Amino acid sequence: MELSLRTATFTESVIRDMTRLAMKHGAVNLAQGFPDFSAPDAIKQAAINAINADINQYAITWGAKPLRNALAEKFEAYNGVAIDPETDITVCCGSTEAMMSALLAVTNAEDEIIISSPFYENYGPDTILCNATPRYITHHPPDWSFDPEELRSLFNEKTKAIIITTPHNPTGKVYSHEELELIAELCQEHDALAISDEIYEHILYDDAEHISMASLPGMKDRTITINGISKTYALTGWRVGWCIANQKITESIRKVHDFLTVGAAAPLQEGAVAGLLMADAYYEQMAKDYLARREMLWSSLEKAGFGMYEKPKGAYYIIVDISDFGFSDDLAFSNYLVEDIGVAVVPGSSFYSRPELGHQQVRFAFCKKQETLEAAAERLAKLQS
Repeated sequence: MELSLRTATFTESVIRDMTRLAMKHGAVNLAQGFPDFSAPDAIKQAAINAINADINQYAITWGAKPLRNALAEKFEAYNGVAIDPETDITVCCGSTEAMMSALLAVTNAEDEIIISSPFYENYGPDTILCNATPRYITHHPPDWSFDPEELRSLFNEKTKAIIITTPHNPTGKVYSHEELELIAELCQEHDALAISDEIYEHILYDDAEHISMASLPGMKDRTITINGISKTYALTGWRVGWCIANQKITESIRKVHDFLTVGAAAPLQEGAVAGLLMADAYYEQMAKDYLARREMLWSSLEKAGFGMYEKPKGAYYIIVDISDFGFSDDLAFSNYLVEDIGVAVVPGSSFYSRPELGHQQVRFAFCKKQETLEAAAERLAKLQS
């Protein structure tokens, strides 16, 4: 029996596989990007209250009205873009489903999707599952810049969309205004969409500024903004995310979402509302806390002998060079690190369309408690001996 050819060209998640190896070997897990600290009490209590109030049945398929209202209010206040909560928002089962629903809603066979390389590992398989073709724009260390002319060459009559992640996973790059303006120019020139994953929008360092693609001139109606509660509120397991797009695109997304998952968990949507209504002080303190974690892990990696690129300006990942350790490739080093040193990381090659570009890189995640990062530092110090 022949199975689907769609899945033949990609593997299971390398990131989640490294988490399984971390558990097997009792390693400190700096591979998967989930916080190991508590979410805000106000959000948890709001969800508890919703459960106790018997909010147990389906919410409106495209999202409970209080959540959509809160999303519209926050999107305008933070990103400067006014949206209609009745027509422009689809609440999904996490940003992962939001991305899949968005791509299924807008792509046809033979369409092309431009993706940054290195990339978050879902984007390529998502594109292939839609029968579209991924095209990759290379981002180069140490600052993870890209060649404008290379990007320009990738746009053509088959280009349906470009996926942008800012702040970026796995590099921590925050796209500049000039870079976003170029992308906006190319999208308008080629009648393409921008699918902008902004899940790390509040995790910024060193005076970096988050610019939402939808806020650029001419881009509101050709941008799909993807986001969720996972990273900002340390709630990766709640699986509440959303797409924001104009009414026509949203109508298509809602059809896909309805038949894909029906809807996100109703009481957890009520909890998400409490998060979106939190004061600015929460986001300011969260950014300060993440900055301290970045500095702590950065120092540990330098002392352990890793080759360091430019410090990440956003998100909570650090990609490093491992060539000084003398391993044949990133897979051999990652296995050694988890089995013998006791720290789990993600092999760099898993983030590239051309794996050889990442064969001497690994990615660390620092969304962890101080004691977790201290334990990792102690183990990484063994690399010097």
